[in-house]
Amino acid sequence: MWRRRRGRVAQWRRALLHAASGAWGRVTADIWPVVQQTAAASAAWLIARHLVDHRLPFFAPIAAVVALNAARGERGVNAVRLLLGVVVGILAADAAVAVLHHGYGALTAATFAAMLIALTLGGERIVIAQAAVSAILAVTVGGAAGPQRLTEALIGAGVALLFSQLVFPAEPVLLLRRAEAAALTDLIDLLRHTAQALERNDQTLNDPVAQHLSISRDTLSDLAHARLRSSAIARHSPLWWGRGSTVLRECHDAGRLDLLGMSCLMLARIATAHRVGDSRELAKGAPAVRELAAILETLACAPEDHDTRQRAAQRALGLIRRQEASDTTRDPRPTAIHMAVQMTAIDVIAFAGVDPATAVDAARQARTTPDQSPDLQVRAPPSTPLTRLRRRRPGPGR
Repeated sequence: MWRRRRGRVAQWRRALLHAASGAWGRVTADIWPVVQQTAAASAAWLIARHLVDHRLPFFAPIAAVVALNAARGERGVNAVRLLLGVVVGILAADAAVAVLHHGYGALTAATFAAMLIALTLGGERIVIAQAAVSAILAVTVGGAAGPQRLTEALIGAGVALLFSQLVFPAEPVLLLRRAEAAALTDLIDLLRHTAQALERNDQTLNDPVAQHLSISRDTLSDLAHARLRSSAIARHSPLWWGRGSTVLRECHDAGRLDLLGMSCLMLARIATAHRVGDSRELAKGAPAVRELAAILETLACAPEDHDTRQRAAQRALGLIRRQEASDTTRDPRPTAIHMAVQMTAIDVIAFAGVDPATAVDAARQARTTPDQSPDLQVRAPPSTPLTRLRRRRPGPGR
């Protein structure tokens, strides 16, 4: 009886600690945007209350918070969308009131027309919502509600644009590096589970690999989205207008990681699809898959470090060389895994900073003349003042 209670208490304690750890992680990850939104709301309220002399300027701080409540790289666009929705709603309300006067018919017509126009202008959810809300307020409250809401929307959106583009602009290279690190972390987990599946030849391990396949696809999709947001920052933020080439290079490197991720997905799929029959030949591919995971782990820890990328490229080339020397089987299943490992290793070399054509040539040379080691020239990754500052900070264990 007491053992059961102690077991339940221990289980509850672990669950509580896990929940607390997750909550603390979310707070530490997003506390800075919350501080920015709080400051923007306060600034918008002060401007509307004391400069424009609105008695109850409730919408100005709301507009600032809503506009900044978006992912980094999308906050400026979010502010413009909010303002667009407000303008559409007010115009729709004015037209409805002019024709139908105040009443249920005007409210219905204004709301429907505002949302319909917002749909034709792109269908963004924030535009639709703000258009509908502005139309409803303008019809029901009447009088100066429309112009006052427009003025406060201009104030809130203006403060949001000031914060997002000039005062606290997102750092596009760091934004991409975080997305790259997240994608690499999930690919590492995928490769480790794949290696475990190859070693054990256990069909029950299909489910964990399939789960990590799905997770890795999602993080690669997030990486593609981060590339778009980083490009938008470089185009829209005045602080980045003169450094667009740096962002472009990092976006190009992130594209190489996307190809590397596809190779990892293919490797995991091949490994789990063919685990039948004799497992000894298939298990020979497990060390190579684990080595790939270890190489990606070094890249995930310091993607901005040139020496780390150089070592990763050389390790990947060495893996290709060892794979070729140990390939003596004619079984098509391990041969398929062998080819997938080599393709993944080539993509690692390209992501590290070697020209893709050079990476293919180096892999071919490593297969045909294993005694000769090509000298891989890894170009230095793009850097900005913030990335250089982060590089100088001592990391854990350093």
